[in-house]
Amino acid sequence: MAPPPQLRLTAPMQVAAGDSGSGSGSASSFAPPALDYTQDLPDEILALVFASLSPTDRNACSLACSRWMEVDATTRHRLSLDARAALGNAAPALLARFTAVTKLALRCARGSGADSLSDYGAAAVADALPSERLARLKLRGLRQLSDAGLASLAAAAPAIRKLSVASCTFGPKAFVAVLQSCPLLEDLSVKRLRGLPDTAGATTSIAEDIKFPPALSLRSVCLKDLYSALCFVPLVASSPNLRSLKILRCSGAWDLPLEVITAHAPGLVELHLEKLQVGDRGLAALSACPKLEVLFLVKTPECTDSGIISVAEKCHKLRKLHVDGWRTNRIGDFGLMAVARGCPDLQELVLIGVNPTVLSLRMLGEHCRSLERLALCGCETVGDAEIICLAERWAALKKLCIKGCPVSDRGMEALNAGCPSLVKVKLKRCRGVSYECIENLKVTRGESFSISLDIVLEHDAGSASENGVQENGQAQIAELTDQMAGMDLPANAAGAQSSTHTINRMRSVMSAIRRRFGNPPPP
Repeated sequence: MAPPPQLRLTAPMQVAAGDSGSGSGSASSFAPPALDYTQDLPDEILALVFASLSPTDRNACSLACSRWMEVDATTRHRLSLDARAALGNAAPALLARFTAVTKLALRCARGSGADSLSDYGAAAVADALPSERLARLKLRGLRQLSDAGLASLAAAAPAIRKLSVASCTFGPKAFVAVLQSCPLLEDLSVKRLRGLPDTAGATTSIAEDIKFPPALSLRSVCLKDLYSALCFVPLVASSPNLRSLKILRCSGAWDLPLEVITAHAPGLVELHLEKLQVGDRGLAALSACPKLEVLFLVKTPECTDSGIISVAEKCHKLRKLHVDGWRTNRIGDFGLMAVARGCPDLQELVLIGVNPTVLSLRMLGEHCRSLERLALCGCETVGDAEIICLAERWAALKKLCIKGCPVSDRGMEALNAGCPSLVKVKLKRCRGVSYECIENLKVTRGESFSISLDIVLEHDAGSASENGVQENGQAQIAELTDQMAGMDLPANAAGAQSSTHTINRMRSVMSAIRRRFGNPPPP
C-alpha cells in the first residue's frame, strides 16, 4: 500500500505592484513549502486533537489528507446524518467508513419531512448499523417512519442504552418492539410524536390494549409535548427500577396515572411535572416514593399546600424543590413550613410566583441546615423583613437570587452582617435597591463576594399584571436581541452603501427598546 500523501502548506504568493509574476525575479517572491509536522505524530495523538475540535472543524480536517480522513473515521464516536430518503442507499458505505461510532443521530430538517427516511431506508440503515457498539440513537423529524421502521432499527441495535425520538409519526406500539429488542435500554425520551391515538384526557387509556414488556433496565423517562401521553403510562409503570421521570406539557388528567406509576416504581428519585393537569391527589401519590430527592412543580395550578404537605411528610430525603405557583396563591407558608419540618436535607429551593413570609422562611432556616441555594422570583410578600430573616437564620446560604420582589436597601444591607457563607447574589427587577447599596455590599463582604443588579424599567405596563408584563417583556427582549444578532454590518467603506437598510433596522430596534424598557441604568 502506497504511503499517504504529505500535506503541503505553502506561503501565499507575493507579487510587487506592476509585476506580472513571471521571470527570474518571481522565484524570490515564493516562500519554500513548509513541512507537514503532523506526519511525525502517532495516530493516537492525532485522534486526541480531533476529539477536542468542534464538529464543523473536525469535518473540515477530515478532508485535509487521506491519513487525517482515516484517523477521523476510525476514532469518531458521534455521527449525525441527514436522514432523507437517499440515506438508505448511502448508509452501508457511510457506516462501513466510521467503524467506531457509538452515538448515531438521524435528523431530517423541518421542511423535509415528506422526504424523510422510510421503512425501506430504515431497514437498509439497520443492516449497516454497528450492532455490538451502538449505545445511543437519536431520531428527529422522521415523518415517513412507521412502527415497523423503528422496530427494524431497534432490532439492529440490541446494545442501545439511550433512545431519543422527536417529531416522528409512529405510535406507542412501536416501543413494545424497542423494549423487546433492547434489554439494556436505560434512558428513553419521547417528544412531539404525531402517531398517537386521540385519547387526551381519558383515564381509560391507562388500561389500553398495549402490553409493554417489563423494562427492568430503564432508569429515566422523559415525555414532552405529547397530546396523548397517557398511552405511555403502562410503559412507565412497567419500569420498576425507574429513577427519573419528566412529564412536560402533556395533556390529560394525571392524578390517577401518577398513582399507578408510583405504585409500580417506588424508587423514583427525580420527578419533573410541568404544565400538567395534576392536583393534590397526584402529589399524595408521591408518598409511595420515600427516596424522592428532586421535585419540580412548574405551572401546576391545581396543586395546593395540602399536596406539598403530603410530599413533605413522606419524602424526607428531598434535596431540591422547585415550585412555580403561577401566581395562583395556592401554595404558601403552610406547605413550606411542612417542608421545613419534614425535609431537613433540603439544599436548593426555588419559588416562582409563590408568596412566603417570615413564618416559613424562619422555619426553613432553622430546620434545613444544608440549604445553600435560594431563588425568589415574583414573590409579592418577600420584602425587607424576609431578607432580614434570611440574614439572621440562613447560615448555610451560598447563592441567592431575587427577581421582581419588593425589597429595598434596608433589607439588602442586612446581608452585610448575615449569611456568612454567601458568595453570590443576583438581583433583577428590584426597583427599591440602589446601585450604592450594591457597591457597599461588595466592599463590606470582600473580593470573594459577587453581586449583580439588573433593573428593568417598564414605563408602559398599563393595566397588565406584573407577571404578564414580565413574560411579554422577556419575549420582546429575546425577539429584539435576535434581530440585532442577525444584522450584518459592513466590514469596510465599500460595503457601507449596501448597509443603509441594516443601519435603519438597528435604529428602529434601539428606538423600540427605549420606548419599551427605558434608557439603560448608568454604569
